[in-house]
Amino acid sequence: MGETGSASADDKLSGQFFDAAIGLLQRVRDEEAESIRTAGELLADTVATGGRLFAFGAGHSSLAAQDLVYRAGGLALMNLLTVPGVVGVDVMPATLGSALERVDGLASAVLNCSPLRAGDALVIISLSGRNALPVEMALTARSLGVKVIGVTSVAYTTQTQPRHSSGTFLKDHCDVVLDSKIAVGDAELSLDTIPAPFAPASTVVTSALLQAVMATAAGALAERGIEPPLLRSGNVDGGLEWNERVFEEYGDRIFYRQ
Repeated sequence: MGETGSASADDKLSGQFFDAAIGLLQRVRDEEAESIRTAGELLADTVATGGRLFAFGAGHSSLAAQDLVYRAGGLALMNLLTVPGVVGVDVMPATLGSALERVDGLASAVLNCSPLRAGDALVIISLSGRNALPVEMALTARSLGVKVIGVTSVAYTTQTQPRHSSGTFLKDHCDVVLDSKIAVGDAELSLDTIPAPFAPASTVVTSALLQAVMATAAGALAERGIEPPLLRSGNVDGGLEWNERVFEEYGDRIFYRQ
């Protein structure tokens, strides 16, 4: 009886999480459609005019950024902008990455040493959008003539205080803002028997949101008569050969192979 009851409770929670994630995806699809279209067109404009594409996220936000880079079915020109100790949670201790997000001046130092230049596009992913690193990165990138797409939860701007000296959030310094609709705290479930909320959905929603933007960009390029520089899986026949052709054609705009 005990095992059956436990399994039933577990199934109920898993179902609730799926329902929550599906609900968020539907909201993003319906409420962010115009912003998704604008972001896709911006990336298509960048590709068509010879610009390069970059993505950045800190901590778990980096997962959605990495999902765009060197990805089968994705745009070959999307490069990962890395900040040592911040991209991912492989730094030890992991808490160092969170601390670095709050350091003033780090983003400017990184961008000054990066290949970013005027005419490029940068996707910055930050769930809260409140820390110094993503805010400063957006500010600095735009001052360099780079177009910025920010992916964030706008709810944080009304329920938390910014940590950048300007008193602003990431969304205040973007050409296009994509709102992931994630609730403050990034936890979709709660139980009376568990003292903290649990089951984050930001990675699922943010990754889907950005893949929708990539699909829009590919379609926008095709409408202009430009073949989108897409990668194919290396695990299907002809995939490696296809990718080598793309790499050769766009090698000067791809940095993850250097």
